[in-house]
Parts: sequence; C-alpha cells; structure tokens
Amino acid sequence: MDIFEFDTRLSTQLCYAERPGILRTLAAIVTHSADGVYVLVILGLIYALGELEWRQWALLMAAADLSTFLVVQAVKFAVRRRRPPGKWGRIYRRIDPYSFPSGHAARGGALALAGIVLGPVWLSLVLAVWGLSVAFSRVVLGVHYLSDAVLGFLLGASVAGIVVLLV
Repeated sequence: MDIFEFDTRLSTQLCYAERPGILRTLAAIVTHSADGVYVLVILGLIYALGELEWRQWALLMAAADLSTFLVVQAVKFAVRRRRPPGKWGRIYRRIDPYSFPSGHAARGGALALAGIVLGPVWLSLVLAVWGLSVAFSRVVLGVHYLSDAVLGFLLGASVAGIVVLLV
C-alpha cells in the first residue's frame, strides 16, 4: 500500500459526513467557524472595538490570514488534487473543487501560530485547539483527505510565522 492509498483509507475511516449525529453537527459548526467571512468580521470587530495592542494584533492576524489564503490558492491551482467523493459540503465543492491543501486547516494553523506568538497564553491555547479542530473537522466532513488537513495546517502556521518575522 502506498502513501496515497493509506491516506485515502484513513480519511475514509475518519469521515462521518454521511452519518447524521452529534459528531457531524459539531464538525460542521467548527468548520464553518473558519470560513473567511466570519474570521474577517471577528478580526474587524476586534480592530474597531479594541485598544491599540488588540488593534495591532488584529491587523497582524488579518495579514497572516490573507497571506495564507494567497499561498494556499497558488498551491491548490498548481497541484489540482480533487476532493474526496461525497455529498456533504456542496458549496465548498462547487466554489473550490481542489482539495490540497485545506484552506480552512491552513487558516486554523495560521491563526493558531500567530496567536501563540502574539497573544496571551489563554488565547494561544484557544486558537491552537480551535485550529486543530478545524483541520480535523475537514476530514470528518469528507471534504479533505487527512494529508490535506495536516499539511494545510502546517503550511498556514509556516506562512504566519514568516509574516510575524517580517513584521
């Protein structure tokens, strides 16, 4: 068995998208929490309502998120790996048919790393758990292979690390 077969088999075993229940519901809530619109609205509110330190933090998080998005899109269109078969997540499948790397997992990794470097400890822990949960939710929902999510998370963290170093 090669690595791609192993990835497909393991991802299929972790997928609960076609099985109604609490795990699928929780995975859907977590995965949607990482949709770009929601993240940008939250960062915008932090910027608008926060003190100077939180405004700077929100701007840096937004820069890490935008940079990650651009890198992910470039990689997706270079690799063009198709998403796993399935019915859940039709909107994701229509808007973005490519699976590698997971943009949601990359966003989770980027914000987790930026939070760990820049934020207070409590926020670092929250963002790390959230980011890993987002990555895992993408596999549970069957819109990504495990390798898409793991490598997406690491790619996002790497891009955010570079952004933080440059700023």
